[in-house]
Amino acid sequence: MGLFDKLAGWLGLKKKEVHVLCLGLDNSGKTTIINKLKPSNAQTQDIVPTIGFSIEKFKTSSLSFTVFDMSGQGRYRNLWEHYYKEGQAIIFVIDSSDKLRMVVAKEELDTLLNHPDIKHRRLPILFFANKMDLRDAISSVKVSQLLSLENIKDKPWHICASDALKGEGLQEGVDWLQGISYVIIL
Repeated sequence: MGLFDKLAGWLGLKKKEVHVLCLGLDNSGKTTIINKLKPSNAQTQDIVPTIGFSIEKFKTSSLSFTVFDMSGQGRYRNLWEHYYKEGQAIIFVIDSSDKLRMVVAKEELDTLLNHPDIKHRRLPILFFANKMDLRDAISSVKVSQLLSLENIKDKPWHICASDALKGEGLQEGVDWLQGISYVIIL
């Protein structure tokens, strides 16, 4: 059973479609996280960088998921906004070992939060401070400080340290989403 399947069961949802936006800079681990969240029989072995975007559709016992895996490459980030209206939750992935681009991640997050299609909605945002297995990784607390997450007052948010390759920290994120009864606005 995949983590999204568990989330669906905990929320008691019956065959509803949920749109989740998975955003973050390129090489942060978005596609690997999405792959790990899918049911084990739907996971792929070969993960390649996303060019443009990909749409992952899969079903769990009670939900039909549409996950928009948006490329984090600079030339594609302007496409993100075309999917904001459809989003019911956001997963924002940060490469916690890439200190040099933390400023760029913060700029993209600020742009996202100030977009008219996001700004006045109470969308839950799950942050994964990914790649915690790498030697240069900074803690999720430090990532939170660098991104000024404490300034997000109008949306529920949570940050988890994660290692997407091993699946570590992903369950914590799903548990947090499960605890928010209004996480999926249908």
